[in-house]
Amino acid sequence: QVQLVESGGGLVQAGNSLTLSCATSRRTFSPYAMAWFRQAPGKERDFVAAISRSGITDYADSVKGRFTISRASSKNTLYLQMNSLKSEDTAVYYCAAGGGAYGASWVSRGSTEYDFWGQGTQVTVST
Repeated sequence: QVQLVESGGGLVQAGNSLTLSCATSRRTFSPYAMAWFRQAPGKERDFVAAISRSGITDYADSVKGRFTISRASSKNTLYLQMNSLKSEDTAVYYCAAGGGAYGASWVSRGSTEYDFWGQGTQVTVST
């Protein structure tokens, strides 16, 4: 069974940093591109960042320059380093895996392109 487990969420003041982690198994991690999405109350789930199997990254404009996505193959773990946090970053953050049928450089901003999802971790940024 595929499992993605996010951790690292919490309450943080605006301007500070937080790092999210998404742990999974090698069977899930190695063949797939990975991504982070977020969903604020009453809003749709939005793309945040993605990383291909080969390390190509893509970011939403709203987080570019502040967030960094990375993957550690030795630990089968996906990370999201979030700096200069703003109140509008408050949301439940989800990690996702997908694109196993595509090439190593594949990434996507579309949530429907991802096959596996974690349960989410809450990030709350206070002002």
